[in-house]
Amino acid sequence: MKRFKKFLLLFLSILLLLFIAILIYLQTTKPKYDGEETLSNLSNETTVYFDEYGVPHIYADNQKDAMTTLGYVHAQDRLWQMELMRRIAPGRLSEIFGTPVLKTDKFFAGIGIDENSKQAVAQLDKKSQTYILANAYLDGINQYIENGTTPVELRLLGIQQEKFTLKDVYNIFGFMSFSFAMAQKTDPLLTDIRDRFGMEYLKDFGIKGELGTQQLKSFKGDYKEYTIMAKSVAALLESSPIPAFIGSNSWVIGGAKTKNGNVILANDPHIMYSQPGTWYEAHIVCPDYEMYGYYIAGTPFPLLGHNRNYSYGLTMFENDDVDFFQEEDNPNDGRQYKTAEGYRNYTFQQKTIKIKDSADVKIDIKSSHHGPVLTGLLEGLNPKKPIAMSWIYTQQKNEILDAVYQLSHAKNLESFHKSIELIKAPGLNIMYGDAKGNIAWITSGKLYKVDPSVNTNFILNGSNGIDDKKEWLPFEKNPAAINPTWNYVYSANNQPEAIEGYLYPGYYLPKDRAMRINGLLAPKNDWTKEAVAKMICDNTSATSAGIVAKMAGVLNNQQISENELKAVNLLKTWKGTNELEDIAPSLYNKWLYFYLKATFEDELGEEGFKMLLGTHIIKQMIEPQIQNSDSPWWDDIKTKGKKETQSEILTKSFKQAFTSLENQLGTDINDWKWENIHKVEFMHPIGKVKLFSGFFNIGPFAIAGSNEVINNQLFTFSDEAELATKGGPSTRRIIDFSDIENSWSVLPTGQSGNPMSKHYDDQTELFLKGKFRKMKLNKTEIINTSTKLTFKPKK
Repeated sequence: MKRFKKFLLLFLSILLLLFIAILIYLQTTKPKYDGEETLSNLSNETTVYFDEYGVPHIYADNQKDAMTTLGYVHAQDRLWQMELMRRIAPGRLSEIFGTPVLKTDKFFAGIGIDENSKQAVAQLDKKSQTYILANAYLDGINQYIENGTTPVELRLLGIQQEKFTLKDVYNIFGFMSFSFAMAQKTDPLLTDIRDRFGMEYLKDFGIKGELGTQQLKSFKGDYKEYTIMAKSVAALLESSPIPAFIGSNSWVIGGAKTKNGNVILANDPHIMYSQPGTWYEAHIVCPDYEMYGYYIAGTPFPLLGHNRNYSYGLTMFENDDVDFFQEEDNPNDGRQYKTAEGYRNYTFQQKTIKIKDSADVKIDIKSSHHGPVLTGLLEGLNPKKPIAMSWIYTQQKNEILDAVYQLSHAKNLESFHKSIELIKAPGLNIMYGDAKGNIAWITSGKLYKVDPSVNTNFILNGSNGIDDKKEWLPFEKNPAAINPTWNYVYSANNQPEAIEGYLYPGYYLPKDRAMRINGLLAPKNDWTKEAVAKMICDNTSATSAGIVAKMAGVLNNQQISENELKAVNLLKTWKGTNELEDIAPSLYNKWLYFYLKATFEDELGEEGFKMLLGTHIIKQMIEPQIQNSDSPWWDDIKTKGKKETQSEILTKSFKQAFTSLENQLGTDINDWKWENIHKVEFMHPIGKVKLFSGFFNIGPFAIAGSNEVINNQLFTFSDEAELATKGGPSTRRIIDFSDIENSWSVLPTGQSGNPMSKHYDDQTELFLKGKFRKMKLNKTEIINTSTKLTFKPKK
């Protein structure tokens, strides 16, 4: 017994020493927010003030010194995130995560982002400020890699650090651009539906743009093969350790509609939640330049920003910039494919993917003139029916780094507008407001027209010479509104007005948020920062109350129990709010799931239905389909000799939703509060492993908001007891030119990606409660509320 006690004591002592050693090590990994450091390639001393939320305010004698310093401080807070971001586009995640991400690597390595990045670097003017400042930023990152503390994630995974290059920067922008696209999820699925059931079944989907009723106004002044493709690409994006861009809100209010007579800009880009979050804030001040910007990890210039003269933000345009072409192989020579002019040769390339703790894998990539053939890159595709992907981003000259530099260095609205033309893809709604009173909404993207017989929502014919003909539109035709007479501009990823009679194809979001934003902006003429802050956190749906009233109106009341009737009456009086204490959204969203399942799963199957739930189009078509009692989807094709009606399906699905909530939350309807169902957890890639979740992840928390309200908290309809919020506002920003030094912002978690930093999660409570913090520009205030880190030139 004594020996056992001694052994136990020794074992516990070893555990304690190990715990202390780990704790001491983790303390050494903290970012440094005060003191003194030396940096090579600085011409003069640079000072960084870290405010109470860890935002660096960089004061330098010139922009090059500022950018070198920015790279260093950005790396000390986000080096792990930078490492992930640069690896996905060239297909290098398997080097650190092993075979579980091999499918992702094969796909991205094959679609040409890395080759496009290499070409873009070669074309960059080596004497330009873009090139000089971007390299200074990368120099700062690389000096941190050489001299700073290695992040705990890199040590856990045993990652050997490499220097960052300009190609890495372009690769990061390339992945970001691909994640905007919805064609890869939607086109194959719609083609499947068309081929199996006919065009009648697509009327409810509005594939000709007829569902985009809330439009942005311009103003100047084998069917399974396709389903498998959609499933494969969707699965790759969902399993990626890097968050995808998914939507956004923004509006800019002209001085004529604000209380103080100055412009106010609001912006909250919607991105899949992750930890660390997407944006890193930094404020740079030089004698010839000032910008408070929002940076993606590993990129030198901000995508969002403001200074004393102008501000800008963005949302996703959601235009169609990816097309898929069914190629036809030469039956006598598999190295050729058919075109309108005859057979042409495929081009071939082989790549090697290195895999952690396993043998290398070689992939063969073949391409037509449309683009890379996805057969071989995605599992399950029939090799006899090759499908090529045509993507504007890789087929047009890539000038995105110049564009982002120019956006953040604009002299006025005219130069800002001109720089947007450099962005061929992704399609963006870029919002602008300035101290002179200018406001603007301008779209980026290389737009084109196709033959009237062609619908780009489907897999196209690669050999007929018709489907791939494009009439490129000049940038002047891009939708835009500059200083409109109605004195505000907005975007909620909704469809713009027709371009000279041509309704531009895309994967636009429902009218809900756009209606709500426009409905709040139009009548009010005394907007303040405080009122805009309330609006950007608004949780009321513009359409849900009307939809649920229609659904409740066709229920067969003879089949509704007394308790169920109480729930129906609650829904009938609901105003569309999605607050934590609300009960109606719990029942409404559960009912939507069972109605959609009963309506679509019999035709599409379990996998097809699951894919449909992951597209924008499912949100777009709910309201019009509920209005269409003659929709062919109401019939359950599995019941022979019977044709179901809208009333039968909605009654059945309501009862299923009611029973599900009783089983999950109890029989008392008062316990069905939204806070008990709608949750968010900000997950770190390593935090998905249970052992590390408590250290890396933040949450879970109950969260207000819902799908397609202004406070857009995105989840997939399901019968789960908890609806996991997958994405939402990646920041909320309010820039008020009547009080520019006190503009507001908030991040979902915190500024730092280092779990040992006090700024890892210090904004979470503010974010969940709809509160804000200041984006400081006043130097005296910054000095008085910050720690100071001085960088001296290394001799």
